[in-house]
Amino acid sequence: MIPVAPAPLQPQAAAPARWQRLWREAVRDPRELLGMLELPEAAVALSDDAAAEFPLRVPRGFVARMRKGDPHDPLLRQVLPLDEELRPMPGFALDAVGDAAAKAGTGVIRKYRGRALLIATGSCAVHCRYCFRRHFPYGQETAAAAGWRQTVDLIRRDASIDEVILSGGDPWSLATDKLAELTRALAEIPHLKRLRVHTRLPVVLPERVDEALVGWIAALPWPLTVVIHANHANEFDAAVDAALARLRDAGAALLNQAVLLRGVNDDVEALAALSERAFAAGVLPYYLHQLDRVQGAGHFEVDDVRARALHAALAARLSGYLVPRLVREVAGDPGKRPL
Repeated sequence: MIPVAPAPLQPQAAAPARWQRLWREAVRDPRELLGMLELPEAAVALSDDAAAEFPLRVPRGFVARMRKGDPHDPLLRQVLPLDEELRPMPGFALDAVGDAAAKAGTGVIRKYRGRALLIATGSCAVHCRYCFRRHFPYGQETAAAAGWRQTVDLIRRDASIDEVILSGGDPWSLATDKLAELTRALAEIPHLKRLRVHTRLPVVLPERVDEALVGWIAALPWPLTVVIHANHANEFDAAVDAALARLRDAGAALLNQAVLLRGVNDDVEALAALSERAFAAGVLPYYLHQLDRVQGAGHFEVDDVRARALHAALAARLSGYLVPRLVREVAGDPGKRPL
C-alpha cells in the first residue's frame, strides 16, 4: 500500500492586531452614533446625502469621549454629517490647497523646498468633516502602489529632497510591515535626513501605538517627528497620554497641529485648554490652521479678523512655547502663510 502524502500546509493569515480589530468596529451609521450619545432628536440635522458622499467613520473609543446628551459636543461636531455640508459656498473648492498642481509623481506632492510628501494611503480611522482631502482621488494617487518603487525612485533621483513626510489619509493606518517596507527602501538613499509622519491615530485610536509600531520607530535611521492632530482638549484621555508617552520613549518628537473650527474651538478658553492639555501629554503646540476652503466644510469657517483676535488673546494668556503659529496654506506659496 502506498501511503498518501499529507496535504501541504497552507500558510495561515496573521491574526489582526488589536488596533485593526477596533478599526473595523468603528461606528459608521450616524443614527447609531446619535443613539449612543442619547441624541435621537439631533437626527433632524443629519444629511444622508452628505454621509453618502463622505461616509461617517469614528472609533468607539473616540465616541466614548463625547458628552452624552450634548448636541454641541466639540468632538461630535467634527464627525457628524450635516445638511450644512451641502450648502453651496463661494470660494470653496474640491482641491482647496492645490495638491493636484503640486503632484510630482503618483502619490507624491512637492510644494516646499527639500520636502516630499507621500500620500501613503487613503484610509483614516476617523473621517473629519472639515478634511481638506475629502475629495482627493486616492484610488489613483497612492504612493504605496507597486510596492513604493516609483515613489522611492523619484526621491532617489532628486538630491534636493532631505525630508520625507508621510501623509494621507493616515499613514499609520497601514500595517507596520508595510511601513517598514517603505523605510527600508528609503534608508538606502543617502541624501535623506529626516522623516515626518502626520497622523491622527494616536488621538482617535491610541491602540495603534503598539509594540510593533514602537519597534519600527526605534529602528529608523533618521530623527522622526510625529505631528498629531487634536482640535480640543477633550480628545485627550489616559489612553492617548500612554500612546504619546510610548512614542516619546521610542525617540519621536511630538507636535500638534489643530484647525480653527467654528463650534469646536473658536474661543480662547478652548484654545488655551488644548495647548495646555497637549503639552501636559508631552506634545508641543505647532500650528493652528485656518480652515482650508474645501467644498463641504464652509460651516466650520472662522473669519480672519476673529482668528487673529483669538490668537492674540491666546498669546497674551499663555507662555510663548504654548502658542501655536496661526497659519493658512495657500496654493503656490513656498510655505505656510502666517496670519
